Amino acid sequence: MTAFGRACLVRKTVVLVLTALLFSAFPVYTADSERAWNGFVTPGSTDPTAFVPYYVPPGARSYDSSSPFLHYSGRWKDAYSSAYVQNTLRSTSEPGASMTFSFTGTGIEWFGNQDARHGIAQVYIDGRKMQDVDTWSSKSRKQQRIYWNFDLYPGRHTIKIVNAGQKNVDATGTLVDIDALVVVAGPPPEDSSGAEYLDTAAQPIPDYPPLFDFVSEPDLDKEWTLAQTGHTGVSAMQLSIISESHALIVDKVEHNPLTIDGHPAWAALYNLKTHSVTPLAVESNSFCAGGTFLSNGTLINVGGNPVVEDHTSAADFGDLDGLQAIRVLDPCESDDVSGCGLYENHARIRLASPRWYTTVLRIADGSAMIIGGSRKGGWINNVTVNNPTVEYWPSKTIAGSRGMPIHLPFLEDTVGANLFPIAFSLPDGTVFMAANQDAMIYDWKENTERRLPRLPNGVRVTYPMAGTAVLLPLAPETGYAPEVLICGGSTLDDTQPGYTITSQDPASTQCVRMLLTEAGIVAGWVIEYMPEARHMPDAVLLPTGDVLIVNGAGSGISGYGNVVGQIGASNADNPVLTPVLYHPAAPLGQRFSQEGMPTSDIPRMYHSVATLTPSGEVMIAGSNPNLDRSEIEYGTEYRVEWLGPPYVTKARPEIVEKPEIIGYDEVVSFNVAIPDSSSHSADIKVALMDLGFVTHTVHANSRLVYLTSSLSEDGQTITVAGPPDGGVYPPGPGFLYLVVDGIPSVGAKVMIGDGEDPPFDEGALAK
Repeated sequence: MTAFGRACLVRKTVVLVLTALLFSAFPVYTADSERAWNGFVTPGSTDPTAFVPYYVPPGARSYDSSSPFLHYSGRWKDAYSSAYVQNTLRSTSEPGASMTFSFTGTGIEWFGNQDARHGIAQVYIDGRKMQDVDTWSSKSRKQQRIYWNFDLYPGRHTIKIVNAGQKNVDATGTLVDIDALVVVAGPPPEDSSGAEYLDTAAQPIPDYPPLFDFVSEPDLDKEWTLAQTGHTGVSAMQLSIISESHALIVDKVEHNPLTIDGHPAWAALYNLKTHSVTPLAVESNSFCAGGTFLSNGTLINVGGNPVVEDHTSAADFGDLDGLQAIRVLDPCESDDVSGCGLYENHARIRLASPRWYTTVLRIADGSAMIIGGSRKGGWINNVTVNNPTVEYWPSKTIAGSRGMPIHLPFLEDTVGANLFPIAFSLPDGTVFMAANQDAMIYDWKENTERRLPRLPNGVRVTYPMAGTAVLLPLAPETGYAPEVLICGGSTLDDTQPGYTITSQDPASTQCVRMLLTEAGIVAGWVIEYMPEARHMPDAVLLPTGDVLIVNGAGSGISGYGNVVGQIGASNADNPVLTPVLYHPAAPLGQRFSQEGMPTSDIPRMYHSVATLTPSGEVMIAGSNPNLDRSEIEYGTEYRVEWLGPPYVTKARPEIVEKPEIIGYDEVVSFNVAIPDSSSHSADIKVALMDLGFVTHTVHANSRLVYLTSSLSEDGQTITVAGPPDGGVYPPGPGFLYLVVDGIPSVGAKVMIGDGEDPPFDEGALAK
């Protein structure tokens, strides 16, 4: 069995191996080590409190159980307690007893109690049965979200809740109760009456041929698809594909509709095949954290924000200070993710310094480089809170650091708009970084910086003037010469106060590109312009080598609650709704295209994400610039969109039998199936891709490496050589896509390297 196979079979491998060694990094709690630890809790936050999921977001409306708009049938009892919404509750144990409520909106939530006496209810919307809901709980919980649906058309609806007279085997009764209903208003229907959905009497327009047809037929080979399917349950601030079947979604502490252990969840596993979500428990506040996979397939989620004192600081579900948190997700490959979870041990596993808005990068030896950030939450970074350092996990001794943070003058010189620095591990093992208007190449082994030419035209590209970036595809034909592309951002001055910045200040259309060879650096940045200005966009590498740019705003700045002319609390406005495709190999001036691109009706602003998935589609989610689940304009968005490139509708090649692990320079063969229409003269490539960890427009670990390959005479076996070393592809998980004449297969997950743990520095661990 491979090392990777062992890692997948044994739960908590990293906890037993990595953390056993990392624990020794903090063997004695001295005054100095205590000062390094920022994981404080506020008074009372360690005591259980009565936090409940009931919450009425801005733009929504609550109806109490005693409201005259709620109509009850059968025998119901009234109960009164300060533990209930508006001090009242109605309950019934009678089979068939029901509550009916009509409302106008796009969503509905039902809140009630749960305990061992509660049974099963049936929920109907507009006469259609939606779900059997088991309201039983082993623990007594008040004001729980029992049912929610945010996917209704704008218009008039009726919800009916019926006591089914049934219970599960552990329940002692069939009690069902109503504490409150919350209605999400949503946008008005097209004609303010919902007629576009409800008018069945409308007559079709006669099919007369046009006198003149000035509209050309669409090119089906360039038509993209866009579908809205699924809900994330938690706001998708952070996103990573962890397996062929699941994505990890991480949010901050807030009132999401998905619950766990009687409180809102802020992390979930999203099933890419069934679109179901499984909540995950998180102990510490993961607001604006970063993440990466390690060489053994483990994912770490790093940093966050302090305890939220004024909203959700409840000990019964954690909310510990996340600024120095390291959350560990072991390899989770099964379709059944019931045994998967995030592991935290704040007393022993933590960062050496607090970091909010930090970039986390897997480097050439398979460990994590943790870059920059702020020592506390805020907005535009400043010298009083700036953290101009890097540190490593597991710890390293570099430049005499003995595992402690290493100062980077670059992160000091770029203070201001320098949070979530852009970073990519380069084929020679060094790291490219960009922040604010500056860029450099960092040799982390020698702790030296090589400054690069400044980004042109005063465009700032990191938070809160956030652009996006990718490392363009690496290929053996060019010697894996690295080239970076940075798009969007803003020319706003990061030294000006928020009251002089507005939500209407224009974003930048600029893209800049540099080949990071000696000749390329001398030549400097090549400037291009997107069709539309974008701030907060996401750049997604496709197996074809093209780059999709999606999401973002045409004006304003990242964050919320800081500038003039806010939209609710959003600092940005004018959402950009049509994606654009960038062709790196096309001639300068011909690289951008929107042909065949659909336009979304969902604004994706602050805290939006997008990633390639194993199917080859792009998953688009998130957006909550009006924090803590708001329903006003640019409110919290849970709907998921699936953007399908033209190749998803074509006959596609297939990886029939994948390798589990590919070593460096190792030659492996595996079975494939190529459509009959393809021939041996076809253009055949094997793309090795890291789908990365996405947050706040940062796609630091996103990567595409074309492998040297050859197809057998019978066209059924392909032979590939693994990447030459960890510089070209850092050891860890990836996805293989077989690309034939520009049409990729579904991706197959593999491990690159030996699947072992990242290296340990005994000297650093013994400090």
